[in-house]
Parts: sequence; structure tokens; C-alpha cells
Amino acid sequence: MKWNLRLTAANKGIWKASELQRSLAEHGLVISAGKMSGLWSGQPVSLKLEDLDVICVVLGCEIGDLLIPEPEKVHRPGQEETVRAAAGSGTAAPRVIPKRRDGRSLPPE
Repeated sequence: MKWNLRLTAANKGIWKASELQRSLAEHGLVISAGKMSGLWSGQPVSLKLEDLDVICVVLGCEIGDLLIPEPEKVHRPGQEETVRAAAGSGTAAPRVIPKRRDGRSLPPE
């Protein structure tokens, strides 16, 4: 997911993190300067759903304005190596060794 807070806020006329921070506080969401800086300029590691609700109310936006899906970044484990190999590295894809569901490897063939 791509975090799109800054652009969404700019579209609503909010250009500074401190401006948004004040508006959020007026709606009951008090955020520290450090956390606000992270929300404003980066990708949040975690965010409560309740906080997202308040942000959406303050900005008059939908959740889809703040969180933009990036399905092209989703890969299954091991898929990335296969994709790279198929993309023309000139080497064969690595041999996949099946494992049991409990994580233990299968006996040799």
C-alpha cells in the first residue's frame, strides 16, 4: 500500500503537518510531533483504524484517498527469484525443494 496523506491533505488546502495536527486534535486525535512527522513524510508502520476514521473526517476524504493499493508489489515467497531468472539473467531458475506443511523438508528423492 502506498500512503498518500500529504497529497490528500494538499488537495484539501492543508500544506503543513502542524496544520493537520491541530485539526486532528480538534477532533479528539492528539498525535505527538514525532508520530505526526512520520505520518506526514513517510509510510506509517502501524495506524489504528479509529485514527484513520478521524483523518478521513478531518480531510473530508475516503480511505482510498489515503491508501493506494500496489498489487504489483505482492509476490509469493520464492516467486521473486523465479521472476528475476525468467527476466533474462541467463541462468536457469533455482530448483524448488518442496517442504511439508509443518516446515520440515521432505526426504531426499
